[in-house]
Amino acid sequence: MIDRNGYRSNVGIILLNSKNEVFWGKRIRQDSWQFPQGGIKPGESPEQAMYRELTEEVGLRPWHVQILGRTRDWLRYDVPAQWIKRDWRGNYRGQKQIWYLLRLLGSDCDVSLHTSGRPEFDAWRWNQYWVELESVVEFKRQVYRQALTELARLLNRPPVPFGYSGYEKYDYSASGPLTGSTAKQSE
Repeated sequence: MIDRNGYRSNVGIILLNSKNEVFWGKRIRQDSWQFPQGGIKPGESPEQAMYRELTEEVGLRPWHVQILGRTRDWLRYDVPAQWIKRDWRGNYRGQKQIWYLLRLLGSDCDVSLHTSGRPEFDAWRWNQYWVELESVVEFKRQVYRQALTELARLLNRPPVPFGYSGYEKYDYSASGPLTGSTAKQSE
């Protein structure tokens, strides 16, 4: 789905382990590393696309993770002309992404890079949250910085009950505890 400005709708996934280290996948047959990400199919919500991509690229199912939050808005990057598929030239400019921050509830052995017929990654590792981005293709680095920065406020968020995905109802500001959208204003 390419919007009228030439951006393809996409999701990005920052997966954390219990030490707040991030999942880093090595692009198949390349010397570059990245977070899992992928396009949103017609009729899919960003959350549905995130779960599909998580399964396709990392082999994890919804019960293996907890959603800690997502970016408030789309983050965009332009793709250099030499990287654009021939079929897309002319109307394609780049990607717009909603980024999700997930906590792995399962274990490392739940990760499988070969659950789809076309794997994205041939290796993976855990990195510190503020991972060096030199091994990321250059045109994605700024969006990675934006996503990591915006979602960092959620790193110490207390767990929510299993199956609850109403993260949009809460204020995750670093200034204080979680407050529901129906909470009364202090007088």
